[in-house]
Amino acid sequence: MTDLSQPGLPGALPDKRQVAASFSRAAASYDSVAELQRAVGGQLLAQLPQDLQPRCWVDLGSGTGYFSRQLQARYAAGLGVAVDIAEGMLRHAREAGGARYHVAGDAERLPLRDACADLMFSSLAVQWCADFRAVLGEARRVLQPGGVLAFSSLCVGTLYELRASWEAVDGLVHVNRFRRFEDYQRLCDESGLEMLGLHAQPHVLHYPDVRNLTHELKALGAHNLNPGRPAGLTGRARMQGLLQAYEQFRQPRGLPATYQVVYGVLRKPLTEGE
Repeated sequence: MTDLSQPGLPGALPDKRQVAASFSRAAASYDSVAELQRAVGGQLLAQLPQDLQPRCWVDLGSGTGYFSRQLQARYAAGLGVAVDIAEGMLRHAREAGGARYHVAGDAERLPLRDACADLMFSSLAVQWCADFRAVLGEARRVLQPGGVLAFSSLCVGTLYELRASWEAVDGLVHVNRFRRFEDYQRLCDESGLEMLGLHAQPHVLHYPDVRNLTHELKALGAHNLNPGRPAGLTGRARMQGLLQAYEQFRQPRGLPATYQVVYGVLRKPLTEGE
């Protein structure tokens, strides 16, 4: 078990204790509304090196275990370890199979031994980590020489329609904040890992109305967790203002919600210093 009783995180990212609790509560509803997560994770799987045959793989931020099961099917001879900060997600995943082991842990302080894995797969999880440098450092420590880290995350520009609509209403923090893509580039460059690929790609979902979007975010456990978010229930007048402001973005397919997705594939050098 990893100690989560640390002081609140600096900067704009949410406290991970709140993230863990939110995703634990969402475990039962998550898969029913996880269209984005499955699409992004599927694209990340497609970017893995074709010759990779890990003896041990880690699904970091494994959630309900959907991609643990995909990894197990793809690498049937390998031993799988699912790691997540949300114990409710791990309980849900354990019942569905996939990974051999399910471990409660923090991506910035992994409870895994050095050089124990050939693949670390992490889809839409590390955006919740305040110290991405530490995540990369842990990946380098846990991976075998030649091992691969494949991650997807979110960067600035995600849910910009929702953010702009709320800003038109009250100017308060209603939408989760994310790193700039340039920060991902810099930190990956400085990580000591070889970059096989790093790019950002927009993924747009459409909804009939704003309530469908906000209800889905809550079901995913990914609703607003930022410091500075408004407390209490959203008043009727403010919600009506949000509905009106978001209508300016409407397209023929519905109201768009844009996610700016970062995809990265990195490899640990065979020898230190490469």
